[in-house]
Amino acid sequence: MAKIELDKKMVEYAVYGGAVLGGGGGGWIEDGLQIGRLAVDIGEPVLYTPDEMKDDDLLVTVSLVGAPAAKDKYVKPIYYTKALDILAAKLGKPIQGIITNENGASTTVNGWFQSALTGIPLVDIPCNGRAHPTGSMGSLNLSEQEGYVSHQAAVGGKGARYMELSVSGSLDKAASFIRTASIDAGGMVAVARNPVTAAYAKANGAAGGILQAIEVGEALLAHTGEAAIDAVVRKLGGTVAAEGIVTDFTLETTGGFDVGNVTLNDTYELTFWNEYMTLEKNGQRFGTFPDLIMTLDARTAEPIVSAAIKKGQQIAVIVVPKENLLLSTTMRNEKLMKPVEDIIKKPILEYCL
Repeated sequence: MAKIELDKKMVEYAVYGGAVLGGGGGGWIEDGLQIGRLAVDIGEPVLYTPDEMKDDDLLVTVSLVGAPAAKDKYVKPIYYTKALDILAAKLGKPIQGIITNENGASTTVNGWFQSALTGIPLVDIPCNGRAHPTGSMGSLNLSEQEGYVSHQAAVGGKGARYMELSVSGSLDKAASFIRTASIDAGGMVAVARNPVTAAYAKANGAAGGILQAIEVGEALLAHTGEAAIDAVVRKLGGTVAAEGIVTDFTLETTGGFDVGNVTLNDTYELTFWNEYMTLEKNGQRFGTFPDLIMTLDARTAEPIVSAAIKKGQQIAVIVVPKENLLLSTTMRNEKLMKPVEDIIKKPILEYCL
């Protein structure tokens, strides 16, 4: 049992470790550092371990929804708290804790700013210990709860694109509505959603995921270059599966997602749907979502999200088996995994379930 006071060094560790666990998605390092540092400048956010929470405490998920590569995306820090305020007003009851939807460069620190302003504690039960593309994958398997009504609030955009909204309905419909709103807002919205009890979050979330990100970030930043990459794969029990030059890269932002392919040395192929989904060489599969597949600069060890890949980059690709990650129960849900196949046009289920 512990309450961990978060400081600027923790921000750095969480963001860089989150970037690795983002698996190609999960937002940008610069955004994560900005919002995390702002949080510890204006307040004293505290991370609670799951044991600190009573089973009937009400927890709310905070997230960013949208496409990281969208050119017109605009989310101010205050939007995070506005979304939380809108949801709290809708619920009409106190919120005892804030959890993030996933690990990622900016998503690992989701909630830190809200906690600093409101005093509501952060709880180390991310909805997933790695980043994932769909809202349903970050919804604690609530899609399997018959009759569950999802309450979600979102804020994003500027000028004529600015919006703040609240929606209630089935999980799929509410998530789809928010995804569409992110497109209308320019590509990204800050979201507060899906109140659950702490007991439910403990049973379905990735307890300890934030501390894992902090430990991975600490391992990465304690070294430089190849030694830093080696430290990360040792920490997570993974491997450096490929290294070389990016010889081809395609990206299309469609439906609020970044979708594309990366070719390395004209032989290795990565597919991504925000996050990396597969790594193959001549038809041989080396990693399949929810295994963690992540690209890092081969010289500096800087994590590189899928939307930032460029032809000519020299990168290393690490793969960490899903068994070594802290994952939500959604990562074992065939219904939620099947859409991956439809997007990347490659088999997934036979490898991941």
